Amino acid sequence: MTRLRIPVTASLLLLAFSAPAQDLSDWGLGSFDPSALMASGTDLLMRAPDASIDGLFQAVRASARSPQDSRVLCELFDPQAERSLEGYNAIAAQLGQDSRTRFANAVADVFVSAAQSPRQPYDANVAGQALKAAGVRAAILDGNFLSGLNGNDHNARCRSVGSLLESLQSRPMGERAAVTRLLLSQGLNYLSVANAPR
Repeated sequence: MTRLRIPVTASLLLLAFSAPAQDLSDWGLGSFDPSALMASGTDLLMRAPDASIDGLFQAVRASARSPQDSRVLCELFDPQAERSLEGYNAIAAQLGQDSRTRFANAVADVFVSAAQSPRQPYDANVAGQALKAAGVRAAILDGNFLSGLNGNDHNARCRSVGSLLESLQSRPMGERAAVTRLLLSQGLNYLSVANAPR
């Protein structure tokens, strides 16, 4: 199977951490600095229970199913998309209020639950296999999945990512959470390398 483009898939999930930047101030939490996630984001992901991590996945999936917000999210899938904190924040600012609220609630739940929980069992290799299996399922159900995901057609790529999200949705919560942890961890690593001083 063709290797899934991790930055493309992880972009959706990283957006979950960027979207609430404006909304958390409404809760008296001041301004939210997504760059703080690079230092502690992986620890948060490993401590948050599966249900909280799945909440992030569900927020992404719900936004991807909204016609207005899916157009915004699909900008992240283009190869030339800016995958920086500033780029994610710019995309997040374009989401509808319902999506921003879903993301803010999901991120707040991750923060609170991670602070109250021990490190969760997690195996990156198992999560990688689950992601590959979801890609295979998506390819079986959608004959254009691989060509759409790896091609240059923006709309086809967007549909392929939607197929992958739906394939993951059909799996047990623990599996979705493992894949979400994997993609977010890889995305945070990608951002930390991209933003490292040169």
